[in-house]
Amino acid sequence: MTMGTKTWHLALVIVLMMILNLSTISRVDGEQQVPCYFIFGDSLLDNGNNNALQSKVKANYLPYGIDFPAGPTGRFSNGRNIADITAELLGFVEYIPSFATARGREILKGVNYASGGAGIRDETGQNLGTVISFSKQLLNHKTTVSRIVSLLGDEKSTEKNLSKCIYTVGIGSNDYINNYLMPQFYPTSRLHMPDQYAALLIEQYSQQLKTLYSYGARKVALFGIGPIGCTPGNIATYDTNGSLCVDFINKAVQEFNIRLKTLVDNLNHNLQDAKFIYVNGPNPCCSVANIANNGGILTCIPFSPPCPVRALEVFYDATHPTEAANLVVAGRSYVSLLPSDTHPIDIRQLARL
Repeated sequence: MTMGTKTWHLALVIVLMMILNLSTISRVDGEQQVPCYFIFGDSLLDNGNNNALQSKVKANYLPYGIDFPAGPTGRFSNGRNIADITAELLGFVEYIPSFATARGREILKGVNYASGGAGIRDETGQNLGTVISFSKQLLNHKTTVSRIVSLLGDEKSTEKNLSKCIYTVGIGSNDYINNYLMPQFYPTSRLHMPDQYAALLIEQYSQQLKTLYSYGARKVALFGIGPIGCTPGNIATYDTNGSLCVDFINKAVQEFNIRLKTLVDNLNHNLQDAKFIYVNGPNPCCSVANIANNGGILTCIPFSPPCPVRALEVFYDATHPTEAANLVVAGRSYVSLLPSDTHPIDIRQLARL
């Protein structure tokens, strides 16, 4: 282990201790801060929606879930994902159910629509089989809202209830990993320069978020794309030219993040009562087959042994974070430690509005 890696691990442990304390405070208070919590996105937030799909993007097998009480559930981590930890911090006693399993009155607490491989663009991830794009997730949410109207008795009560809920959306990574960076399947990188592609994504994303707003969402946290050029899968696939990461990929997604932050300001200015916020988004812990030539599949080999000290690892497979890393991301989105963590406020402040 290099000195740089040791320093990163030490920093991770320190931040984890701070965040675990936040989680303890939330549990002690025992108060659910919002009536419901809705989740949209990709594999970073998926909790089982892909399990029954004809898709190569699944995590309902070991070693996924090895540290989760229910075992492998479809979460792309060794334990809890960002949505699970955020739900805990918001005071929910139970995790938010997936759209695939949510039944009856439990939808009043919220629904998780996230799907591994999904993107802003409808064609994104199709090289991996069936995925539920963000547009389709919005249609699923429309169905849920109709069911909530039936449960609460009228649209006015539903509108009032939904306006108090928290919504998180984490989408866009696959529009690069399983679209723009895969010219053998998609033409987007030949048609658009990185800045042009980012602008196209933001334009479509803007319309989708306005649709979500029209379904009653008012408190919405948008996760930026993380530095995917630093994932083990991309480092193994591309020449880093001596850098620690694949710089051209990180620069491309930064074009997206810059525009996303501006979009947050525009939505808050132009949509009545809208409260959108922006959340700023190593070796894998398990064995991954043929990272450099595996058709975009960067998940664990089924039933392969995971690393023994998962609390000190950032990535669980070639692209997805460990529970430890999820604690850092969820904790700093709930209570920002730096001004760059969230914009203009964090999720805790959003819940109080």
